[in-house]
Amino acid sequence: MRKFITMAALLGLTALGAAVPTTAAQASESTVTGPGCESAWGPRNGYMYAWDHLDCHDPLLIAASGDSADWGSARNRAASVMNRGYVGGRDHVKFYEYIYYGGGHACLAPGELYADDLNNDRFTGDPNGDALVVDNIESHRWVTRSECGTLLT
Repeated sequence: MRKFITMAALLGLTALGAAVPTTAAQASESTVTGPGCESAWGPRNGYMYAWDHLDCHDPLLIAASGDSADWGSARNRAASVMNRGYVGGRDHVKFYEYIYYGGGHACLAPGELYADDLNNDRFTGDPNGDALVVDNIESHRWVTRSECGTLLT
């Protein structure tokens, strides 16, 4: 009987060890799974992403590693955005209400990762009074924290 209990305990611990990462580092490097932006998140690659729908649901409108003065057909459509830029220096994405970096603006910090619902955010410096960010982005550029006003959440 004692051998049976010992064997059952060992099998249980072995199964638990296989199911749970052994270190926090292993856990943080694993792929994030879940709905929307959580499942779209990946390793930092120097890109900014914008989606047509809330919670990073397709279609993907734009993926850019550099600045973009005119989003073209993606203008005034973004409902969620992601910052997978590299941390340090120009690591904040500053979104603008108009092409060529005009009108109001709002930033997404690298630590925030993404803004899954732009309905809750407003541009600062908007000449017509703090417009909603959702469906109103026309350009973006990479800036430092000191060049940002409002941060997206």
